[in-house]
Amino acid sequence: MTWDVRRLPRAEGKTFLVTGGNAGIGYFVAEQLAGTGATVVLGSRDAAKAETARASIEARVPGARIRHVRLDLAELSSLKATADALERLDAVVLNAGVMLDAPPRRETGDGHEMMFGTNHLGHFALTGWLMPLLSAAPGARIVTTGSFAAKSEHLDLDDLQSTRDYRPKRTYARSKLAQMLFGLELDRRLRAAESTTSSVVCHPGGALDSLTPPRPPVHARTTGERLRGLPLALFVQGKEAAAWPAVRAVLDPAVTGGQLWGPRVFGLRGEPRLEPAWDNLGDPEIAAHLWAASAELTGAEPV
Repeated sequence: MTWDVRRLPRAEGKTFLVTGGNAGIGYFVAEQLAGTGATVVLGSRDAAKAETARASIEARVPGARIRHVRLDLAELSSLKATADALERLDAVVLNAGVMLDAPPRRETGDGHEMMFGTNHLGHFALTGWLMPLLSAAPGARIVTTGSFAAKSEHLDLDDLQSTRDYRPKRTYARSKLAQMLFGLELDRRLRAAESTTSSVVCHPGGALDSLTPPRPPVHARTTGERLRGLPLALFVQGKEAAAWPAVRAVLDPAVTGGQLWGPRVFGLRGEPRLEPAWDNLGDPEIAAHLWAASAELTGAEPV
């Protein structure tokens, strides 16, 4: 069928969890999914911000079904309680993340480098706790949101946590690459287990606050910021449009496990399309090594 980002298929009776659904791209993923009639769960460690996001979505989407569960991906011991707070789950969008832009190197309470520990290890462990719920829902989906920044990176398998040479931007890109490799390896393992659950990877392209429609108080922009951002709209987009690949990966019946979805125009802007797998995503041995290391670091085993 022809996919229309503004005429999404209905999904009444389904429940979708969006990690980091209280802000940024995750907010717009949640807002768009709420318009399908599904129950959308905002995974956020900040209850006040989640409540603000809930109120914003309900004001824009009549009849929206929104709830919040506490989610702190940097605290691995808390993730079982997050899963236990859910009764049903048809899809999860692994979207939340942290990006640090300056030294010093920081660690989670579990002793993992902050970006790798939150963006990748937290989602790896969370998926393990969510798997019983996902397995119980026919055709459930796990959608992992990576980043275009990861396209030119490679993992250092001997230094996954950047202990020797910490550069924040590179460490962030590698944490998102690890997420994407995990998403593809997860689907391989699900297929081997003959599971009906599928794992899909997407990325939002280039997303700027200045091009993002306002959602006060969740997101606001000045007239000056909007005008300064307009020339960049030829190359990148706002966060509302950046949510489209993840939303399609959740809803489109034509999407299958192991695929990569991103924006149509140079992978940076436009409607979502199926992309060829990037060169740095194609080695299953690297993905298997990452999986084994992640399982050892978290004590989790998603499949």
